[in-house]
This record gives sequence, C-alpha cells and structure tokens, in this order.
Amino acid sequence: MAFERSDARVALFQEFAQVGKALAHPSRLQLLDRLAQGEHTVEALAAGIGAGLTTCSAHLQVLKQARLVATRRDGTRIHYRLAGDDVAGLLAGIQRVAAAHRAEVTTARVTYLGPEDTAAVGRDELLSRAGSGELTVLDVRPTEEFAAGHIPGAVGIPLDELEERLAELPADAEIVAYCRGEFCVLSHDAVRLLTRHGYRARRLVDGILEWREAGLPMHSESPGRTA
Repeated sequence: MAFERSDARVALFQEFAQVGKALAHPSRLQLLDRLAQGEHTVEALAAGIGAGLTTCSAHLQVLKQARLVATRRDGTRIHYRLAGDDVAGLLAGIQRVAAAHRAEVTTARVTYLGPEDTAAVGRDELLSRAGSGELTVLDVRPTEEFAAGHIPGAVGIPLDELEERLAELPADAEIVAYCRGEFCVLSHDAVRLLTRHGYRARRLVDGILEWREAGLPMHSESPGRTA
C-alpha cells in the first residue's frame, strides 16, 4: 500500500514538473510576459521576442501542452492568450523569487533597465490619486497591447511616439508612466524623456503583469477580447 502511495506521489509531482519544464527557457518566459499584456498572434509574438516563426511556434506548443496558454482561431490566424490570470501570477512569482535569491538578477537588471535614475510610485499611491486629477496615467506599451487591456483612465502613447506627441499631455499634471511589468524598460525610458522635456514624471513600480496578478480592473478596447 505504501508503495502504491509512493508511485501516486511521484506521478503527481511529475505533473507539477511538466509546468516547470515548460517554463525552463528564456524565450518561453518572454512569450508569457507578452501574453500577460493580452492576446497576440504567432507573428506578433515572434517579432516581439526577436525569434523566427518556426521557433516561436515550437515554444508556444510547449506552453500549450503544459496548459499555460490557450488559443482561439480567427479565420486562418491563431491567437494565443494566457490560460488564466494565475499564469501571470506564476510568472511574476518566478521573477520575484529570482530577484530575491540570485544576485545575478541585479546585474542583469541594471544592464537592461539602466541606472536607478527614475523616480517611482507604488500601486497604492496610484490607485488613491488616479481619480483626483492630480496626475495623468500614461501607458507607453505598443498600441495593440494598450488596446488589449490597460489601466482604466490611462492615456496610451507608445514610447517610440512619445517625443512627437508630448503636446497631448497636460503640462501642469504629474505623469505616471507604466509598461509591461517591473522588469520592463519602456517606462524607465519614458520618464527619462519626459523629465528632459520639463515634465514632472515618475514610473509605476510594476506594470500590467503585476496589475493583472492582483486582479485589479482593466479596460479593453479590442473587440472579442476580455481584460
């Protein structure tokens, strides 16, 4: 009887291991990070992580087999999405644990995000002040990610268009920029740009990944998609 229970326990943990195995590649973690922003086609995902279509499709199949992503068909195109908000939580948890226990993450973070030269605001402060008119919440992700789901009331201006569209932002309000998550460079660069142009700007400490993990409301402008 004990042997039978042992076999059953091993089988159970083998199922857990399938999820861990699916996560054990940086490209697949990047894909989950993109999908935490909303639905994407294979073509958009491949371009987003700088991979070929065949390679990207293979990684997506691994994630689908582990039940971490789901799909829907729209004509000849297949759209991928996270299987649930708990998958976003899983990705955010991996990032937190890695940052807490691996010093190498700090080095890699600084190399990617740059020096800690941008002021930040926490989620609680943003939520308490967002409706006061004292600040403007700015989403600097690509247009399709903003449309798929964003913080309610946010203004969407992609980072690569921001300098040309500064006139759309109020000069007398503080700007709080956010992007995909805590380890996304877009909001850092946005705050640097805004500060150079004389705006009062801070970045949200985290982003859509953590916002989604927390179960906070999101607004979607894309037909057929939910946020």
